[in-house]
Amino acid sequence: MKTLRLPAEWEPQSGIMLTWPHANTDWCDCLPDAVECFLAIAREVVKRELLLIVTPEVDVVKNQLVNANIPTENIRFFECLTNDTWARDHGFISLFDEQGMPIVADFCFNGWGMKFAADKDNQINAKLMQTDLLGDVCYLDNRDVVLEGGSVESDGKGTLLTTSECLLAPNRNNFASVAEAEQMLRARLGVERVLWLDDGYLSGDDTDSHIDTLARLCPNDTIVYVQCTDKADEHYNSLARMEQQLKQLKTADGKPYRLLPLPMADAVYFEGERLPATYANFLIMNGAVLMPTYAQVENDTRAMAVLAEAFPDREIVGVDCRVLIRQHGSLHCVTMQFPKITK
Repeated sequence: MKTLRLPAEWEPQSGIMLTWPHANTDWCDCLPDAVECFLAIAREVVKRELLLIVTPEVDVVKNQLVNANIPTENIRFFECLTNDTWARDHGFISLFDEQGMPIVADFCFNGWGMKFAADKDNQINAKLMQTDLLGDVCYLDNRDVVLEGGSVESDGKGTLLTTSECLLAPNRNNFASVAEAEQMLRARLGVERVLWLDDGYLSGDDTDSHIDTLARLCPNDTIVYVQCTDKADEHYNSLARMEQQLKQLKTADGKPYRLLPLPMADAVYFEGERLPATYANFLIMNGAVLMPTYAQVENDTRAMAVLAEAFPDREIVGVDCRVLIRQHGSLHCVTMQFPKITK
């Protein structure tokens, strides 16, 4: 059996995948705004690495890019039917074997516990492997297990951070115990330690508390996390308990993590529903961190300062993601990185 390693997101990357919005997705009521946000993300990606765009409308997307003056030399297109745009959760989870060769692991995506249709999105990876867009990689069929990329965080050294609310949800795999879930994570991702957070949620979140909305592993044994200081906020008690649990976590060598709190975004509502605005949903790339912003100058600025402290060697770039949270996700949710894989 191969020894596997789940890399950290801050390791060198070859490309980023975006699954593009179109009129037959949930973005139909705000499609121009959604496209503008995706164009803003694409503009930053192509400055630094390859971009793989998955879409059933290649010519339409090419015209959108050209009209936005975004060069396409660094962009590859894959024409494919899609349900939606959440590449973090339907995309490949990339691994390495003991020789450092890349592996793309294809897990089942069931619409966050069968909440939404995912039949087309769940076929993207297998169809992508029928092309030469990923280069010389090994395909690992893990479609007997439901696992979303947004639900797991890796430090690249054998430690994985996740939430019990999502990983132990009966609408995913219905594990009999924590031990059974950990056995799967060790076998399928090659991790050695699993750190569990039992508290923490965001109003309007459809993912059952994905870790990438709450707390993120960063270099130098650092964790950045969402902190709520307003006792009147509905999130205060849960996030305070999460903070206490984070303080109890230890690194592989038994030391406390360096904890950097991100501000809680001010409440954002759409049609009477509070949306899951979170600064934890950032994307780490070659030379940069793309961070969601929400037109909240004070909070946006504070969050950028925290990420600059966590990533002093990277440029912190803000992308307005107000439209993304209308569909209950943010910047990290719509992207998936390939570490040294894409041609």
